[in-house]
Amino acid sequence: MDTPDALLGPFEGFHLAQVNIGRLVAPLGDPAIEDFTKNLSRVNDQGRDMPGFVWLLEGSDPEMGATDIAWPGDPEMFVNLTVWDSVGALRAFAFSGEHRTLLARRKEFFHKLPEAAATMWWVPAGTVPTVQEAHDRLAHFREHGPTPHAFFFQRLFAPEG
Repeated sequence: MDTPDALLGPFEGFHLAQVNIGRLVAPLGDPAIEDFTKNLSRVNDQGRDMPGFVWLLEGSDPEMGATDIAWPGDPEMFVNLTVWDSVGALRAFAFSGEHRTLLARRKEFFHKLPEAAATMWWVPAGTVPTVQEAHDRLAHFREHGPTPHAFFFQRLFAPEG
């Protein structure tokens, strides 16, 4: 889908939060998802090194990302929550390099969810979103589709205000 360049940002005073969730096909440590777990830290490091990266949710073991942080209402759900300076920065990371390679293999590591598993929203620069906020934004996206409150790459919005 073509996106107007103006919506790729950055926008002064705002950053882009994004969440994606997934249910692993096997428990952490299981050989069935070894390629995922052994690459998690490296891919997260690559994200941190990307232009436009701002913040990444991490649990008690930075090597394992946020795998020990519970998703509200479903502690078995894996959560990835990041902040970027723009949609363009997030898109450049998500669809390139090792992340793209693992993203193409997601069916090997994650069950297909019956509802949307990702959304994005604008936050004031310097704001760190919470997992509860991410949960609420994803619930809004699932109920209402893309709006300025919660959207995804297929339908982008500029920050309000």
